[in-house]
Amino acid sequence: MRMKRFAPLLATAGLLAGALPLLTAGQAAADPAGPADPAVQEYGPPKPAWHRCSAEQPASYECATLKVPLDYHKPRGRTLDLAISRMKSPDPAKRRGVLLMNPGGPGGPGLDLPLMADGALPRQVREQYDLIGFDPRGVGASSPISCGLTDAEKEFQRAYRPETYASDVAWARTVADKCREKSGDVLPYITTRNTARDMDAIRSALGERKISYLGYSYGTYLGAVYTQLFPSRTDRFVLDSAVDPQRIWRGMMQVWATEAEPAFARWTRWTAERDADYRLGATPEAVSATFWDLVARADRDPVEFQGQKVTGDDIRRARPLFFTPAQAAPFISALKAAADGRPAPHGAEAVDPARLRAALGGGAAEPSSDNAAAVVWSVLCGDTDAWPRDPERYRRDAERDKARYPLYGDMASTIKPCAFWPRPAEAATPMRLPAGVLTVQNEWDSQTPLVSGQGMHQALRGSRMVTALGGEGHTVYLSDPRSCVNATVDSYLTTGRLPARDVTCTTAPAPAQQRQALPERAPLPFPAAPGLF
Repeated sequence: MRMKRFAPLLATAGLLAGALPLLTAGQAAADPAGPADPAVQEYGPPKPAWHRCSAEQPASYECATLKVPLDYHKPRGRTLDLAISRMKSPDPAKRRGVLLMNPGGPGGPGLDLPLMADGALPRQVREQYDLIGFDPRGVGASSPISCGLTDAEKEFQRAYRPETYASDVAWARTVADKCREKSGDVLPYITTRNTARDMDAIRSALGERKISYLGYSYGTYLGAVYTQLFPSRTDRFVLDSAVDPQRIWRGMMQVWATEAEPAFARWTRWTAERDADYRLGATPEAVSATFWDLVARADRDPVEFQGQKVTGDDIRRARPLFFTPAQAAPFISALKAAADGRPAPHGAEAVDPARLRAALGGGAAEPSSDNAAAVVWSVLCGDTDAWPRDPERYRRDAERDKARYPLYGDMASTIKPCAFWPRPAEAATPMRLPAGVLTVQNEWDSQTPLVSGQGMHQALRGSRMVTALGGEGHTVYLSDPRSCVNATVDSYLTTGRLPARDVTCTTAPAPAQQRQALPERAPLPFPAAPGLF
């Protein structure tokens, strides 16, 4: 039986081996699938010393710690701890190998994913794999890093305004400076390429010739990088809700803005058809006008709503809601009623305060660790040198995109700490080698929109893509037991056979009574995994 909300793994920011030695240089050169990453050819980790993770968890849930190089180009130098976990196949006779998992992020802890997946995977899939989880380097129990950021400094969704831009530039510089001062000797090595190398160290320590993989959101990019560094060690890979490798990483933020516009237009049509329920307008144009009037009012005079003062910028930060109209409509309806000083329409009044706080980007009520934020910026800034360095470039882009994409364009394109980050230690990973992987995508995904999933599919020659038309929400497999993609993924993980061609199916929206007024996880950063994707 599938776990209905396996995805919480995916909601905030995050990432997911006697030991067989890694391939020698000679073996790598003869590899018909392409060369192994030369940076790890000298490193062979010992077998893990497994132990029960805790007395409160099942005895079958085992944990261990591997030592991995901080810098794989110096394999005998400084090391980091890498926390890993496993749950063995319940039927050794049917076991094929290991299935590594990553929940997304960057910065999402994955140590408990085997516990989640154990009850969620169908039996024919579960029997074939030992389930392997891990906290990626720098995350959770894997030598966690910190920048010493305050809660205010962790907030990256900043609206562009000419009068406050200087303070936004100062914020971006402060985050970069504090990260460098607190963890500067480690930050250059908290990257996707090094996490992919850690995955291969896990493979080696487990004595496996190949690994299979289930990666969500940011985890799709991690999986794609692994296929390029270690093509002959890639078995069955499922990339769910994919990052476009050509957009890392500023472009992935900007695609939130471009794709929010058609989602918003769809929401206005949906809501207009239900004007009797939500009272926001009987035409799409009227709904849009009501929304933008509410935003302008809230900017002038914040709306008192369930113990919070909600500004117009706060409403725009709830951008992900509009990809699921049945979540956005009751929220906006209740918010407008509060602004008007009247009761909310029936069906729009019960907005859970905790979910409201999450939707508005407020996050947890209590101060939290900045570990996720530290990893987010380390990966986003350290993976690629494509970030502009001139604050004026960000200003121009924010002004332009605020006009083009009014819901979120300025927040996507304004200044980020990467403008002041040290130059990356390595170039971004090119997607040159074919990869027979399966990519999975909802049509209405807010965090990795459909065009992003299509970009990954196009980048990985030999891949197949399964698209759920009508599918809403971020992440699909094991997250939505009703999704039409599940059978295709089950078949691929069970047989290893990709579909002969790309698959398009239809997932009907969930019945209204099963929908919630607000999503379970915060839109930004995306909660269950403490990162962005």
